[in-house]
Amino acid sequence: MSRSILLATAASLLFAAAAPAAVPTFDTPARTAFLLDLSSGAVLYAKNPDARMPPASMAKMMTTEVAFELIDKKQLPLNKSCTVRPETWQKWHGPQAGSTMFLSANEQVSVENLLHGIVTLSGNDASVVLAECIAGTEQAFAQQMNALGKQLGLTNSNFCNSNGWPDEGCTYVTARDLATLARASVERHPALYKKFYGQPSFTWGKTLGSGQAITQGNRNPILGKVAGADGLKTGHTEEAGYGFTGSAEQNGRRMIEVVAGLPSWNARVSESTRLMEWGFNSWTAKPLFKAGQQIGMAQVQLGSESEVPLVAPRNLAVTIPAGLASGATSMKIRYQGPVAAPIAKGQQIAELVITTGDTPPQVVPLVAGEAVGKAGLFGRMWIGLKQLVGMA
Repeated sequence: MSRSILLATAASLLFAAAAPAAVPTFDTPARTAFLLDLSSGAVLYAKNPDARMPPASMAKMMTTEVAFELIDKKQLPLNKSCTVRPETWQKWHGPQAGSTMFLSANEQVSVENLLHGIVTLSGNDASVVLAECIAGTEQAFAQQMNALGKQLGLTNSNFCNSNGWPDEGCTYVTARDLATLARASVERHPALYKKFYGQPSFTWGKTLGSGQAITQGNRNPILGKVAGADGLKTGHTEEAGYGFTGSAEQNGRRMIEVVAGLPSWNARVSESTRLMEWGFNSWTAKPLFKAGQQIGMAQVQLGSESEVPLVAPRNLAVTIPAGLASGATSMKIRYQGPVAAPIAKGQQIAELVITTGDTPPQVVPLVAGEAVGKAGLFGRMWIGLKQLVGMA
Protein backbone atom coordinates (compact mmCIF):
# COMPACT_ATOMS: atom_id res chain seq x y z
CA MET A 1 0.00 0.00 0.00
CA SER A 2 1.29 3.44 -0.90
CA ARG A 3 1.47 5.74 2.12
CA SER A 4 1.99 9.51 2.26
CA ILE A 5 2.72 11.65 5.30
CA LEU A 6 2.33 15.41 4.87
CA LEU A 7 5.07 17.50 6.47
CA ALA A 8 3.40 20.90 6.25
CA THR A 9 4.71 22.01 9.63
CA ALA A 10 8.30 21.24 8.67
CA ALA A 11 7.87 23.06 5.41
CA SER A 12 6.58 26.20 7.07
CA LEU A 13 9.54 26.20 9.43
CA LEU A 14 12.03 25.92 6.58
CA PHE A 15 10.64 28.73 4.46
CA ALA A 16 8.70 31.90 4.89
CA ALA A 17 5.13 32.12 3.57
CA ALA A 18 5.39 30.53 0.16
CA ALA A 19 4.69 32.42 -3.03
CA PRO A 20 4.10 30.87 -6.46
CA ALA A 21 7.41 29.97 -8.09
CA ALA A 22 7.49 30.40 -11.85
CA VAL A 23 9.75 27.98 -13.67
CA PRO A 24 12.71 29.73 -15.36
CA THR A 25 12.56 29.16 -19.11
CA PHE A 26 15.24 27.82 -21.41
CA ASP A 27 15.32 26.75 -25.04
CA THR A 28 17.97 25.03 -27.12
CA PRO A 29 18.33 23.84 -30.73
CA ALA A 30 19.76 20.54 -29.42
CA ARG A 31 17.55 17.59 -30.35
CA THR A 32 17.99 16.27 -26.82
CA ALA A 33 18.92 18.05 -23.60
CA PHE A 34 18.80 17.25 -19.90
CA LEU A 35 19.94 19.08 -16.74
CA LEU A 36 20.07 17.52 -13.27
CA ASP A 37 20.86 19.26 -9.97
CA LEU A 38 22.52 16.62 -7.78
CA SER A 39 22.09 18.69 -4.61
CA SER A 40 18.34 18.09 -4.73
CA GLY A 41 17.86 15.49 -7.45
CA ALA A 42 15.74 18.01 -9.35
CA VAL A 43 15.50 17.76 -13.13
CA LEU A 44 15.74 21.39 -14.17
CA TYR A 45 15.40 20.88 -17.91
CA ALA A 46 14.38 17.98 -20.11
CA LYS A 47 13.92 17.88 -23.88
CA ASN A 48 13.32 14.41 -25.35
CA PRO A 49 15.12 12.87 -22.34
CA ASP A 50 13.97 9.32 -23.06
CA ALA A 51 14.43 9.27 -26.85
CA ARG A 52 16.91 6.64 -27.96
CA MET A 53 19.99 7.96 -29.70
CA PRO A 54 23.49 6.79 -30.67
CA PRO A 55 25.92 7.90 -27.96
CA ALA A 56 29.02 8.18 -30.16
CA SER A 57 32.03 8.59 -27.85
CA MET A 58 29.83 9.26 -24.82
CA ALA A 59 29.62 5.44 -24.68
CA LYS A 60 33.19 5.58 -23.36
CA MET A 61 31.74 6.80 -20.06
CA MET A 62 30.43 3.26 -19.54
CA THR A 63 33.78 1.73 -20.52
CA THR A 64 35.39 3.97 -17.93
CA GLU A 65 32.71 3.15 -15.35
CA VAL A 66 33.30 -0.60 -15.73
CA ALA A 67 37.00 -0.01 -15.13
CA PHE A 68 36.30 2.25 -12.12
CA GLU A 69 34.11 -0.43 -10.56
CA LEU A 70 36.82 -3.07 -10.96
CA ILE A 71 39.55 -0.75 -9.68
CA ASP A 72 37.62 0.17 -6.54
CA LYS A 73 36.89 -3.52 -5.91
CA LYS A 74 40.66 -4.21 -6.10
CA GLN A 75 40.10 -6.44 -9.13
CA LEU A 76 41.94 -4.24 -11.66
CA PRO A 77 45.26 -2.62 -10.68
CA LEU A 78 46.01 0.75 -12.25
CA ASN A 79 49.50 -0.48 -13.04
CA LYS A 80 48.28 -3.62 -14.84
CA SER A 81 49.97 -3.81 -18.25
CA CYS A 82 47.79 -4.29 -21.33
CA THR A 83 49.08 -5.38 -24.75
CA VAL A 84 48.02 -3.63 -27.94
CA ARG A 85 47.17 -6.56 -30.20
CA PRO A 86 48.37 -6.02 -33.80
CA GLU A 87 44.84 -6.76 -35.06
CA THR A 88 43.42 -4.06 -32.77
CA TRP A 89 46.07 -1.57 -33.82
CA GLN A 90 45.42 -2.32 -37.49
CA LYS A 91 41.73 -1.50 -37.09
CA TRP A 92 42.06 1.51 -34.83
CA HIS A 93 44.85 3.63 -36.25
CA GLY A 94 44.93 6.17 -39.03
CA PRO A 95 42.38 8.78 -40.15
CA GLN A 96 39.64 6.19 -40.66
CA ALA A 97 39.75 5.25 -36.96
CA GLY A 98 38.55 8.59 -35.59
CA SER A 99 39.96 9.86 -32.29
CA THR A 100 43.07 7.97 -31.27
CA MET A 101 45.59 7.78 -28.45
CA PHE A 102 48.29 6.93 -31.02
CA LEU A 103 49.06 3.52 -29.60
CA SER A 104 51.51 1.19 -31.38
CA ALA A 105 51.21 -2.49 -32.22
CA ASN A 106 52.47 -4.79 -29.42
CA GLU A 107 52.90 -1.78 -27.11
CA GLN A 108 52.52 -2.38 -23.37
CA VAL A 109 50.28 0.25 -21.77
CA SER A 110 49.06 0.48 -18.17
CA VAL A 111 45.38 0.62 -17.28
CA GLU A 112 46.03 4.08 -15.83
CA ASN A 113 47.41 5.44 -19.10
CA LEU A 114 44.67 3.80 -21.13
CA LEU A 115 42.07 5.51 -18.94
CA HIS A 116 43.75 8.87 -19.57
CA GLY A 117 43.69 8.03 -23.26
CA ILE A 118 39.97 7.27 -23.12
CA VAL A 119 38.80 10.10 -20.86
CA THR A 120 41.02 12.96 -22.04
CA LEU A 121 41.83 11.99 -25.62
CA SER A 122 38.66 10.02 -26.44
CA GLY A 123 40.85 7.32 -27.95
CA ASN A 124 38.91 4.68 -29.84
CA ASP A 125 42.03 2.52 -29.81
CA ALA A 126 42.48 2.93 -26.05
CA SER A 127 38.87 1.89 -25.41
CA VAL A 128 39.18 -1.36 -27.35
CA VAL A 129 42.58 -2.23 -25.86
CA LEU A 130 41.23 -1.72 -22.34
CA ALA A 131 38.11 -3.75 -23.13
CA GLU A 132 40.21 -6.65 -24.44
CA CYS A 133 42.56 -6.39 -21.48
CA ILE A 134 39.68 -6.67 -19.02
CA ALA A 135 37.38 -9.19 -20.69
CA GLY A 136 39.42 -10.90 -23.42
CA THR A 137 37.21 -9.66 -26.25
CA GLU A 138 35.30 -6.47 -26.89
CA GLN A 139 32.08 -8.49 -27.20
CA ALA A 140 32.56 -9.98 -23.73
CA PHE A 141 33.34 -6.54 -22.36
CA ALA A 142 30.09 -5.17 -23.85
CA GLN A 143 28.24 -7.77 -21.80
CA GLN A 144 29.88 -6.35 -18.68
CA MET A 145 28.85 -2.85 -19.78
CA ASN A 146 25.21 -3.89 -20.08
CA ALA A 147 25.22 -5.80 -16.79
CA LEU A 148 26.59 -2.77 -14.96
CA GLY A 149 24.16 -0.49 -16.76
CA LYS A 150 21.25 -2.48 -15.34
CA GLN A 151 22.73 -2.25 -11.85
CA LEU A 152 23.05 1.52 -12.16
CA GLY A 153 19.48 1.96 -13.36
CA LEU A 154 20.04 2.59 -17.07
CA THR A 155 16.61 1.50 -18.26
CA ASN A 156 16.76 2.36 -21.96
CA SER A 157 20.34 1.81 -23.11
CA ASN A 158 22.35 -0.94 -24.77
CA PHE A 159 26.06 -1.24 -25.51
CA CYS A 160 27.54 -3.43 -28.24
CA ASN A 161 31.04 -1.94 -28.35
CA SER A 162 33.40 -0.08 -26.04
CA ASN A 163 33.87 3.21 -27.90
CA GLY A 164 30.50 4.15 -29.38
CA TRP A 165 31.54 3.50 -32.98
CA PRO A 166 28.44 3.33 -35.26
CA ASP A 167 27.06 -0.23 -35.28
CA GLU A 168 23.73 0.01 -37.11
CA GLY A 169 21.81 0.95 -33.99
CA CYS A 170 22.96 -1.87 -31.71
CA THR A 171 24.42 0.69 -29.28
CA TYR A 172 21.95 3.28 -28.03
CA VAL A 173 21.32 5.45 -24.97
CA THR A 174 19.02 8.20 -23.72
CA ALA A 175 19.89 11.55 -22.19
CA ARG A 176 18.37 10.49 -18.89
CA ASP A 177 20.49 7.32 -18.83
CA LEU A 178 23.65 9.26 -19.68
CA ALA A 179 22.96 11.59 -16.73
CA THR A 180 22.43 8.54 -14.49
CA LEU A 181 25.74 7.12 -15.68
CA ALA A 182 27.56 10.40 -15.08
CA ARG A 183 26.07 10.60 -11.60
CA ALA A 184 27.36 7.11 -10.83
CA SER A 185 30.91 8.10 -11.80
CA VAL A 186 30.76 11.21 -9.62
CA GLU A 187 29.16 9.64 -6.55
CA ARG A 188 30.44 6.04 -6.58
CA HIS A 189 34.06 6.78 -7.52
CA PRO A 190 34.93 10.31 -6.33
CA ALA A 191 38.69 9.71 -6.13
CA LEU A 192 38.91 8.12 -9.59
CA TYR A 193 36.60 10.75 -11.06
CA LYS A 194 38.87 13.50 -9.75
CA LYS A 195 42.01 11.70 -10.97
CA PHE A 196 40.91 11.09 -14.55
CA TYR A 197 38.23 13.60 -15.50
CA GLY A 198 38.96 17.27 -16.00
CA GLN A 199 42.61 16.91 -17.09
CA PRO A 200 43.39 19.67 -19.63
CA SER A 201 45.61 17.48 -21.82
CA PHE A 202 47.51 14.20 -22.06
CA THR A 203 50.69 13.20 -23.87
CA TRP A 204 51.13 9.81 -25.53
CA GLY A 205 52.68 8.51 -28.73
CA LYS A 206 55.23 10.05 -31.08
CA THR A 207 55.00 11.65 -34.50
CA LEU A 208 56.36 9.82 -37.53
CA GLY A 209 59.71 11.04 -38.72
CA SER A 210 60.68 13.55 -36.01
CA GLY A 211 59.50 11.34 -33.17
CA GLN A 212 58.13 14.26 -31.19
CA ALA A 213 55.78 13.49 -28.29
CA ILE A 214 52.10 14.00 -29.13
CA THR A 215 50.09 16.13 -26.72
CA GLN A 216 46.34 16.41 -27.24
CA GLY A 217 43.92 18.68 -25.41
CA ASN A 218 40.75 17.64 -23.61
CA ARG A 219 37.69 18.04 -25.87
CA ASN A 220 35.43 19.00 -22.94
CA PRO A 221 33.65 22.15 -24.26
CA ILE A 222 32.95 23.70 -20.83
CA LEU A 223 36.37 23.08 -19.31
CA GLY A 224 37.81 26.52 -18.52
CA LYS A 225 34.57 28.21 -19.61
CA VAL A 226 32.22 27.26 -16.78
CA ALA A 227 33.47 27.62 -13.21
CA GLY A 228 33.93 24.24 -11.57
CA ALA A 229 33.67 22.21 -14.79
CA ASP A 230 35.50 18.88 -14.38
CA GLY A 231 33.99 16.24 -16.71
CA LEU A 232 32.81 14.19 -18.61
CA LYS A 233 32.70 13.13 -22.35
CA THR A 234 31.99 14.51 -25.77
CA GLY A 235 30.68 12.50 -28.70
CA HIS A 236 30.36 13.00 -32.45
CA THR A 237 29.42 10.97 -35.48
CA GLU A 238 27.58 11.93 -38.65
CA GLU A 239 24.49 10.09 -37.43
CA ALA A 240 24.54 11.37 -33.85
CA GLY A 241 25.68 14.93 -34.45
CA TYR A 242 27.66 16.69 -31.72
CA GLY A 243 26.89 15.73 -28.13
CA PHE A 244 28.25 16.18 -24.62
CA THR A 245 27.62 14.87 -21.13
CA GLY A 246 29.16 17.29 -18.66
CA SER A 247 29.39 18.14 -14.99
CA ALA A 248 30.42 21.13 -12.91
CA GLU A 249 30.44 21.94 -9.21
CA GLN A 250 30.10 25.40 -7.68
CA ASN A 251 30.04 26.05 -3.92
CA GLY A 252 29.28 22.41 -3.17
CA ARG A 253 26.44 22.23 -5.69
CA ARG A 254 26.90 19.91 -8.67
CA MET A 255 25.07 19.89 -12.00
CA ILE A 256 25.05 17.21 -14.69
CA GLU A 257 24.00 18.08 -18.23
CA VAL A 258 23.46 16.23 -21.48
CA VAL A 259 23.12 17.86 -24.91
CA ALA A 260 22.98 15.91 -28.15
CA GLY A 261 22.12 16.20 -31.82
CA LEU A 262 23.82 19.56 -32.37
CA PRO A 263 25.03 20.50 -35.86
CA SER A 264 28.59 21.65 -35.13
CA TRP A 265 31.51 21.79 -32.72
CA ASN A 266 30.79 25.47 -32.00
CA ALA A 267 27.12 24.77 -31.33
CA ARG A 268 28.13 22.13 -28.80
CA VAL A 269 30.40 24.60 -27.03
CA SER A 270 27.71 27.29 -27.01
CA GLU A 271 24.76 25.15 -25.92
CA SER A 272 26.56 23.13 -23.26
CA THR A 273 27.93 26.34 -21.74
CA ARG A 274 24.55 28.10 -21.88
CA LEU A 275 22.63 25.22 -20.30
CA MET A 276 25.08 24.76 -17.44
CA GLU A 277 25.26 28.48 -16.67
CA TRP A 278 21.46 28.73 -16.80
CA GLY A 279 21.23 25.95 -14.23
CA PHE A 280 23.57 27.66 -11.79
CA ASN A 281 22.33 31.22 -12.38
CA SER A 282 18.57 30.73 -12.73
CA TRP A 283 18.12 28.24 -9.90
CA THR A 284 19.33 28.06 -6.33
CA ALA A 285 19.49 25.22 -3.81
CA LYS A 286 17.95 25.72 -0.36
CA PRO A 287 19.02 23.33 2.43
CA LEU A 288 16.32 21.09 3.88
CA PHE A 289 17.83 18.46 6.16
CA LYS A 290 21.34 17.48 7.18
CA ALA A 291 22.70 13.98 6.64
CA GLY A 292 21.42 11.65 9.35
CA GLN A 293 18.62 13.98 10.46
CA GLN A 294 15.35 12.20 11.26
CA ILE A 295 12.46 13.37 9.08
CA GLY A 296 9.66 10.99 9.98
CA MET A 297 8.67 7.41 10.74
CA ALA A 298 7.49 4.49 8.62
CA GLN A 299 5.34 1.60 9.81
CA VAL A 300 6.95 -1.86 9.84
CA GLN A 301 5.29 -5.17 9.06
CA LEU A 302 6.12 -8.18 11.27
CA GLY A 303 9.19 -6.51 12.70
CA SER A 304 10.84 -6.42 16.10
CA GLU A 305 9.73 -2.76 16.12
CA SER A 306 6.44 -1.38 14.82
CA GLU A 307 8.07 1.70 13.31
CA VAL A 308 11.43 2.70 11.86
CA PRO A 309 12.86 6.24 11.73
CA LEU A 310 13.36 7.77 8.30
CA VAL A 311 16.54 9.83 7.96
CA ALA A 312 18.32 11.82 5.28
CA PRO A 313 21.09 9.74 3.63
CA ARG A 314 22.97 12.94 2.75
CA ASN A 315 22.44 16.67 3.01
CA LEU A 316 19.11 17.27 1.30
CA ALA A 317 18.09 20.43 -0.52
CA VAL A 318 15.31 21.77 -2.70
CA THR A 319 16.01 23.66 -5.92
CA ILE A 320 13.94 26.80 -6.46
CA PRO A 321 14.11 29.70 -8.93
CA ALA A 322 16.93 32.11 -8.07
CA GLY A 323 15.91 35.26 -6.25
CA LEU A 324 12.81 33.70 -4.72
CA ALA A 325 12.69 34.32 -0.98
CA SER A 326 10.41 31.37 -0.38
CA GLY A 327 9.53 28.25 -2.24
CA ALA A 328 8.53 25.01 -0.52
CA THR A 329 4.75 24.89 -0.26
CA SER A 330 4.55 21.29 0.87
CA MET A 331 6.58 18.20 1.63
CA LYS A 332 5.40 14.65 2.12
CA ILE A 333 6.96 11.29 2.88
CA ARG A 334 5.96 8.56 0.43
CA TYR A 335 6.58 4.84 0.81
CA GLN A 336 5.10 1.41 0.09
CA GLY A 337 4.11 0.13 3.48
CA PRO A 338 4.02 -1.14 6.05
CA VAL A 339 7.64 -1.95 5.20
CA ALA A 340 8.36 -5.66 5.57
CA ALA A 341 11.04 -6.63 8.07
CA PRO A 342 13.95 -7.23 8.15
CA ILE A 343 15.18 -3.73 7.33
CA ALA A 344 18.87 -2.82 7.18
CA LYS A 345 20.14 0.46 8.56
CA GLY A 346 20.71 2.79 5.61
CA GLN A 347 18.30 0.90 3.35
CA GLN A 348 16.24 3.20 1.14
CA ILE A 349 12.60 2.61 2.04
CA ALA A 350 10.90 5.94 1.38
CA GLU A 351 11.01 9.18 -0.58
CA LEU A 352 10.58 12.81 0.32
CA VAL A 353 8.43 14.60 -2.26
CA ILE A 354 8.79 18.39 -2.33
CA THR A 355 6.34 20.59 -4.24
CA THR A 356 7.46 24.16 -4.93
CA GLY A 357 4.98 26.49 -6.57
CA ASP A 358 4.72 25.78 -10.29
CA THR A 359 7.92 23.73 -10.47
CA PRO A 360 7.79 19.94 -10.98
CA PRO A 361 7.86 17.86 -7.76
CA GLN A 362 11.34 17.02 -6.52
CA VAL A 363 11.91 13.56 -5.08
CA VAL A 364 14.82 12.66 -2.79
CA PRO A 365 15.49 9.34 -1.02
CA LEU A 366 14.99 8.58 2.66
CA VAL A 367 16.66 5.64 4.41
CA ALA A 368 16.12 3.62 7.54
CA GLY A 369 17.82 5.19 10.54
CA GLU A 370 17.97 1.89 12.42
CA ALA A 371 18.01 -1.81 11.61
CA VAL A 372 14.78 -3.67 12.33
CA GLY A 373 14.75 -7.45 12.60
CA LYS A 374 11.88 -9.85 12.08
CA ALA A 375 9.50 -10.34 14.96
CA GLY A 376 9.87 -13.58 16.89
CA LEU A 377 7.13 -16.18 17.26
CA PHE A 378 5.46 -14.51 20.24
CA GLY A 379 5.87 -11.12 18.63
CA ARG A 380 4.06 -12.30 15.51
CA MET A 381 1.30 -13.82 17.65
CA TRP A 382 0.87 -10.54 19.53
CA ILE A 383 0.74 -8.58 16.27
CA GLY A 384 -1.87 -10.98 14.92
CA LEU A 385 -3.95 -10.65 18.07
CA LYS A 386 -3.86 -6.86 17.93
CA GLN A 387 -4.94 -6.92 14.29
CA LEU A 388 -7.74 -9.36 15.15
CA VAL A 389 -9.22 -7.14 17.85
CA GLY A 390 -8.61 -3.92 15.91
CA MET A 391 -5.79 -2.58 18.07
CA ALA A 392 -3.49 -2.05 15.07
